[in-house]
Amino acid sequence: MSRSRLAPALLLGALLALVLPASAFADTFTNADVAKPSLTQISSGINSTWVIVAGCLVMFMQAGFAFLEIGFSRGKNAGTVVAKVLTNFSIAALLYWAVGFAFAFGGGAGHLIGTHGFFLQDFGDPASAFPVMGFSNATVESKWFFQFVFCAVSLAIVWGTTLERIKFGVYVIYAVVFSAVIYPIFSGWVFGGGWLQNNVHMQDFAGSTAVHLIGATGGLAVLLQLGPRKGKYDAEGNPRAIPGHNMPLFGLSVFILWLGWFGFNPGSTLNALDGRFTEVVLTTQLAAAAGVLFALMTAKLKTGTIDIGMAGNGAIGALVAITAPSGYVAPWAAVVIGAIAGIIVPLGVYAIDKKLDDPVGALTAHGLCGIWGTISCGIFTLPSLATYNAVGSAGIIYNGSFSQLGRQALGVVVVFSGVLIVSSVVFYLIKVTYGLRVSEEEEDAGLDISEHGMYGYPEQFIPSAELIGYGGGPTATVAPAPVASSKEVTA
Repeated sequence: MSRSRLAPALLLGALLALVLPASAFADTFTNADVAKPSLTQISSGINSTWVIVAGCLVMFMQAGFAFLEIGFSRGKNAGTVVAKVLTNFSIAALLYWAVGFAFAFGGGAGHLIGTHGFFLQDFGDPASAFPVMGFSNATVESKWFFQFVFCAVSLAIVWGTTLERIKFGVYVIYAVVFSAVIYPIFSGWVFGGGWLQNNVHMQDFAGSTAVHLIGATGGLAVLLQLGPRKGKYDAEGNPRAIPGHNMPLFGLSVFILWLGWFGFNPGSTLNALDGRFTEVVLTTQLAAAAGVLFALMTAKLKTGTIDIGMAGNGAIGALVAITAPSGYVAPWAAVVIGAIAGIIVPLGVYAIDKKLDDPVGALTAHGLCGIWGTISCGIFTLPSLATYNAVGSAGIIYNGSFSQLGRQALGVVVVFSGVLIVSSVVFYLIKVTYGLRVSEEEEDAGLDISEHGMYGYPEQFIPSAELIGYGGGPTATVAPAPVASSKEVTA
């Protein structure tokens, strides 16, 4: 082997030896040598396939978040979103494999933090691993993938509040802490068999709080210290619109996210054989449709216009809201939940915009609507579905009791407070050491060129004389302009 090839090989070997414990290389594919699968193994294969397919739909939501943020950004900040999404997704994958999944699911009933299952090792018999997922015999690896893409979604939500003025390195630092500690611990309390689910009996089927509120709260924590974009507020503190550069791309993002939600909510059944996931598909779709229509009506009544952004965020807000109750409520209740979320979206965005610069409306769509969705379980949960899911009790309209409503409210307060405190400390430490914001000059130039040395739209920002290969530059041949006749000049 030549020296040029030997050095990279040695470097790779050293990195693997430092990062990965020996146990991480153990074989986890225990059924590889089975020649004649049993019925149990067949059902495991079917359920595992469904969980992976649902996880792929959720993974595709990363493209939705990328297009949404690009659409709401100005053209000079379009490219940086791509690098951010790819970087965060990759960090989350490695950290959630190493420690995050174990912290969330590797503890006993009512745990505060998991203690086993690091690197997907030492969890015992795969068929009984992570007891909170015992209702599904899908493989541990498929369950890990599904829960990892949830973590990646929650992390993506954080950054919608920070567009166009944050240092790229902040993404990296916070992504490590978020994927390894913040998201695993707090989400594990809610639907990882932790104390909020097991002891308090809080209901959150797919993550209105465990995914969306956690992400939005992280976004609030950084926004409070980051401050608004330059020019967002005038001298009197009145907000000024900074329009995004591509509303069609935003529209595409909404449909991608909407599609991804059919993995997000139905996939949380972790089971294809009982047919329950089809019921969750129905509640998810009905809520989203109601959210769009009621957001449009509310925006029209409030401003007199049919707001494009509100139409899209109405869908997203309703989808966030139905995430917690999607496996607990009847279809008619899903319509009500989505409609109320559609009303919350424009009112929340207009109110927050007066004080905080949240370019994509994440604090409303994922925060306020996440709270509403979680609380709605305490109102609309069907007795039969509370029994089926084995968490909590029926909503107030069925049993007249405020008990489940109180459990939901307590869960929201605990998770919001905990994530806000921890995230605020993390961002403060980043601020006083590395820094949060780019310089004013870099913000004016745009993050594409100041952070990455290239433009997302080079034809728009680079002088044509320098665009060699785009029809400009010193090698370009410019045809002489035709001389106008006297008749053309007269005309």
